[in-house]
Amino acid sequence: MEKREAARRSGAQRTRMRRRRQQNKASMICITLIVLILTGVTSVQIVSVYDRNQEYKKKEAELQSKVEEEEQRKEELEEYGEFVTTKEYIEQMAKKKLGLVYPNEIIFKEKDAPEE
Repeated sequence: MEKREAARRSGAQRTRMRRRRQQNKASMICITLIVLILTGVTSVQIVSVYDRNQEYKKKEAELQSKVEEEEQRKEELEEYGEFVTTKEYIEQMAKKKLGLVYPNEIIFKEKDAPEE
């Protein structure tokens, strides 16, 4: 009887070991799948963040060039503002807009071409 009892115990022990191994394999497969899924999701996120970063760099370069253009325009406007206050500019506008001339100036006008 003891042999039967020992055989039954060893058989039951083998069955428990098999079940544990199967459970361990299933657990390892589940963990592996979870890790692979997390790796995939992380990779997709990294790629999307990289693309957004590239777009932001392009936008930054465009905005920087606009800033430089506006700074150049500002300098031109400042120079023009200084020029507007000069005597030369006032004389030009008086001649151009009002037709004023100095008394000692001679004005030459072109004849109108005859119409054909």
